[in-house]
Amino acid sequence: MPYETKTFEQLLGMQGFSDELLKDHFALYQGYVANFNKLDETLMGMERAGNFGTPEFAELNRRLGWEFNGMRLHELYFSNLTKEAREIVEASALYVAIAKEFGSFELWEKDFRSMGMMRGIGWVVLYHDALARRLFNVWVNEHDAGHLAGAVPLLVMDVFEHAYIRDYGLARKDYIEKFMMSIDWAVVERRYSQQI
Repeated sequence: MPYETKTFEQLLGMQGFSDELLKDHFALYQGYVANFNKLDETLMGMERAGNFGTPEFAELNRRLGWEFNGMRLHELYFSNLTKEAREIVEASALYVAIAKEFGSFELWEKDFRSMGMMRGIGWVVLYHDALARRLFNVWVNEHDAGHLAGAVPLLVMDVFEHAYIRDYGLARKDYIEKFMMSIDWAVVERRYSQQI
């Protein structure tokens, strides 16, 4: 069954993100959904035809995770943004866990922002590892390299140029500032509470 494109039009008008930037970003996301669906259908057809062990089968399977993660990371990213600023609740379980893991919420935020400023393209993800009850800020490169197996993304920040260059040029730091001011902490806290 094909994946359906989700809509994030409610973000239009968000401070610090022009509607043109958001619409371009939504179109890019829609491309990941369409490409994943086409790739999945092609692979299922190859499997039904018994075309295993071919170079095409191998390469298309390698590409599957890249397209899927491009789709899913964008969904998580758009879902953890809001037009209405919602700060994290200091008494929340997530705030307490972040402070315990990183020494303070402020140190977590400094680490998260610093990772976003690293050279290169990718994502910064606050992950929760339910088995060890740990939190990690992780750099994910090219959608599919750097994920922590079994860990759940709580907060996702896109640091590919398409996420900011139209509005901020090369000033990634300014984009990160606006991103941090636009986090829907209620969504992030809900993602965490579903894991504990």
